[in-house]
Amino acid sequence: MPSTPKEVLDFSKKNNVEQVDVKFCDLFGQWQHCTYPTEHVDDKSLTEGFGFDGSSIRGWQVINASDMLMVPDLETAKIDPFFSTPTLSLIADIVDPITKEAYTKDPRNVAKKAVAFLKQTGIADTCYVGPEPEFFIFDDVRFESTQYKSYYQIDSVEAAWNSGRADGPNLGHKPGYKAGYFPVSPIDSYGDLRTEMTTVMKKVGISVEAHHHEVATAGQCEIDMRFEDLLTMADQLQWYKYIIKNVAKRHGKTVTFMPKPIFGDNGSGMHTHMSLWKGGEPLFAGDGYAGLSEIGMHAIGGILHHGRALMAIAAPTANSYHRLVPGFEAPVTLAMSQRNRSAAVRIPMYSPSPKAKRAEFRSPDPLATGYLLFPALMMAMIDGIQNKLDPGEPLDRDIYDMTPEELAETNVAPASLGEAMAALEADHEFLTKGDVFTQDLIDTWVWWKRNHEIDALRLRPHPYEFDLYFQA
Repeated sequence: MPSTPKEVLDFSKKNNVEQVDVKFCDLFGQWQHCTYPTEHVDDKSLTEGFGFDGSSIRGWQVINASDMLMVPDLETAKIDPFFSTPTLSLIADIVDPITKEAYTKDPRNVAKKAVAFLKQTGIADTCYVGPEPEFFIFDDVRFESTQYKSYYQIDSVEAAWNSGRADGPNLGHKPGYKAGYFPVSPIDSYGDLRTEMTTVMKKVGISVEAHHHEVATAGQCEIDMRFEDLLTMADQLQWYKYIIKNVAKRHGKTVTFMPKPIFGDNGSGMHTHMSLWKGGEPLFAGDGYAGLSEIGMHAIGGILHHGRALMAIAAPTANSYHRLVPGFEAPVTLAMSQRNRSAAVRIPMYSPSPKAKRAEFRSPDPLATGYLLFPALMMAMIDGIQNKLDPGEPLDRDIYDMTPEELAETNVAPASLGEAMAALEADHEFLTKGDVFTQDLIDTWVWWKRNHEIDALRLRPHPYEFDLYFQA
């Protein structure tokens, strides 16, 4: 791929590019963009950046200091697969126009600082990441919230609740509740759609390992990317969401990465696999529990020790905690296990290869921002290694067989977004090492979540409250 302004311009000319689309990630994971005709893109703009209003981006600048620059990372150049006119896509980093310093609340800047900090520690030189984002494909969604009305309504031709629908023909092949894992077509009706999504991913350089239907009814799916280094994977996760949503739209469908859109069925998680390497060699393989090295054990100790604070970034919405409920499949127990999917950290045992040895953190969901989640997990692992944190006894027994007294002795994830924010406020020094996460970013994150999500929900009656209380 091109890496200099001249190479980018030559690449654009060769591919008959007419527009250049510059994308960046806001604090909460949403891609933003602005598009420029190629005649207004030159060496200077590609080097110095493009101006924009930072006060119009959630959680960023105040209006009296709003000017910001988005400076393209030229090595991210790709042909955008969704514009009808040939368009070059570039991912940008955010820079202060006066000081020319990288913006502290730019999530991609956090990821870049995290990679540099890892190398500075001497522990490792590469952090590999492999997320497994799940999502729902719906045919129709409607929602509204006003002073006097609040509702949502979703529909899917594949949903179990449509088995008796009269319009038709209704062929009856619907995945049941909690019965959608791995059935062939015609029960899994989205194989071709997922294949189209993976084909587009390949065009932008994403290596896909597998795709399949997930556990829930109503079109829950998963597409797995091959692991990559931290920054590359954070970039790829943005492309992943962008591609899946736009391919679905081509077919008159809509996709959500919302963790818990359906009551009474599984929610969507994003199990995240992490490993540290140095000089091309894996550091987590050894002769300890589950084939882990001492470094691997301490890395997991770091994740578990800081687990409650990590949830503020890993499960970053109020809706996340409708998925993370004790007694159900989503992992809320902050313990490790080699095979138990109820534990927050699992050590996959599919392969004996040292290169496959990794930690899988199972509590995140796909509304997490990769540029923040992956560095946060890595910083927790670094802290665990530096301070030799003990992960504790493994949880290898069936959590559903444990007594209430035994469960009460386990460390569990926060029960709400508010609890998670409080945990982050109390425990974030491990994130600020090396100035990877700055205090202003953490303060802004907590403030925004409390004021725009937690308090906003507290002020509104829930529709189900009418079932509970209207006639009381």
